[in-house]
Amino acid sequence: MKTQLVRHRITPKMSIDKKELIRRVSRRVDRETAMVEAVADATLEEIYESLQQGESVSLRNFGTFYVRVEPQSWVFKFNPSQRLRKAFGWSSTSKT
Repeated sequence: MKTQLVRHRITPKMSIDKKELIRRVSRRVDRETAMVEAVADATLEEIYESLQQGESVSLRNFGTFYVRVEPQSWVFKFNPSQRLRKAFGWSSTSKT
């Protein structure tokens, strides 16, 4: 099921926590929240482990997470996808 992103400026009204995100996904895919939570937890663990190993993680139509090694530390970065940039009117030529 594809979701249409509407291009407009939004005023943030709230944030959702993991529990609410799991509840919404569970409804969308018509699955038990426990199963959705297990999948989400496993996905996050894989992302954490990949980043800790210096690998980037690309999520199609969302963006890429990566770390950059600097002299004294690692810097966490996110590069939004073209779809996400377009949805919010962000420049597609900006560099992170």
